[in-house]
Amino acid sequence: MKILFVSVEVAPWAKVGGLADVAGSLPQALRELGHDVRVLMPAYGMVVQGKKPVKTFTVKVNPETTYRASLYEIEGVWMVNCPEFFGSAMRSEEVYAYGRDAYLFLSQAAIELCEGEDWIPDVVHANDWHTGFTPVMIREKAGSKWDRTATIFTIHNLLYQGTFGADTITAAGLDESLFTMDKLETWGGVNFIKSASVFADMVNTVSPTYAKEIQTEEYGASLWGLMRDLAQLGKLRGILNGIHYEFFNPETDPAIAANFSADDLIGKSECKKALQFELGLPQSDSPILGIVSRLSDQKGFDLIVKQAYGMLGLGVQFIALGTGDPWAAEQLRQLEDEWPDQVRFIERYDAPLAQRIYAGSDMFLMPSAFEPCGLGQMIACRYGTVPIVRETGGLADSIHDEQNGLVFMQKSARELLKTIWRGVELYEDKAKWAEFVKRCMTTDFSWDKSAKEYVAMYEDALNARLGSMVVSR
Repeated sequence: MKILFVSVEVAPWAKVGGLADVAGSLPQALRELGHDVRVLMPAYGMVVQGKKPVKTFTVKVNPETTYRASLYEIEGVWMVNCPEFFGSAMRSEEVYAYGRDAYLFLSQAAIELCEGEDWIPDVVHANDWHTGFTPVMIREKAGSKWDRTATIFTIHNLLYQGTFGADTITAAGLDESLFTMDKLETWGGVNFIKSASVFADMVNTVSPTYAKEIQTEEYGASLWGLMRDLAQLGKLRGILNGIHYEFFNPETDPAIAANFSADDLIGKSECKKALQFELGLPQSDSPILGIVSRLSDQKGFDLIVKQAYGMLGLGVQFIALGTGDPWAAEQLRQLEDEWPDQVRFIERYDAPLAQRIYAGSDMFLMPSAFEPCGLGQMIACRYGTVPIVRETGGLADSIHDEQNGLVFMQKSARELLKTIWRGVELYEDKAKWAEFVKRCMTTDFSWDKSAKEYVAMYEDALNARLGSMVVSR
């Protein structure tokens, strides 16, 4: 199949969260299965500065708005830009600084670019709300040459939906007759995720459990009724993400102090000592609990803070890396002030340090309120760091209690502390702990299985598209 994969962040060029890792590794896994996959992303200034575009072309989003676009191609990835959008982003944190019109431009540019390259894909795979109008524009604007192209929309986090005014219809160059409840209208405005979900041939989320959760009022973020309808129609699936096994490989990772494997864990001990030295923590055999995350209650920082004194009272060292909620950051700084020999908080985005935390910690905290998939627990396992997770979303699908991690159910600081306590007790038995670590490291989180599930979904979407063409005739 010819597959166009559209995302606003793609590792290693622009990364804010897990979407970038998926957009960087899933297309590669699909190529290894024999498919012709092209990735489209914005051309951010930090990536293309000093480089020359390979071509320029026009993008007509609506009758009044035509942009002059530039195409860059780096390592097989298409990157599009125009003077109005994307070029000012010089850091990964800025990739989401652009509004509605930038993403309407990106969706229309996907169509214009493919036509200009004389490459009409069999499948267009759009990701998260920023690309939500891609399925809409293909169906409503692209013309008959796109009739056989199936569209897939992946929801990486339903909480972020992209909601704008009714004038979005005109801005997108679409007919106002589409502003109805069964198409583009949502509570008097336009919701990009709802729009994509209605127009795409197939919708998926990034874990089977999250696909079930978003059909409930608790997790459905006001769209649970639509998600339930999609599931009943057979249009909603959950496919667990994988991770890039060549990049996240403790045997070859150049960012860590020493390499190691499940059969030879000596290097992991060296990574722990090096991490303590780097962050100015006392050299100690006490367990290190690490977390690399956006600071938010969704990621469970409210639970971490509430039980922090109990956790630190067990003698553990705690390392947190991330940015986000100012309240959480202030609480972590206070903990570091009060427990200088046990706590380190690094408030920044630092990918190499993240690798060293994964490799040098003994346990990894992910007490999320909800987690569509999560990659941290998978990376932690890969580096022999036992995940401590709440049973929700992709965490429930990937981590199983005392098999490859430690799991608690209730959204409770007390339950989190009890699970940490259990981990500390298990850590004391070095022989059993080593076996535990090996089980974590040998859990298969590669893309092999999931990529094949995506191919099966693409094939079903293509069949549905061809079937709808027969019905319409």
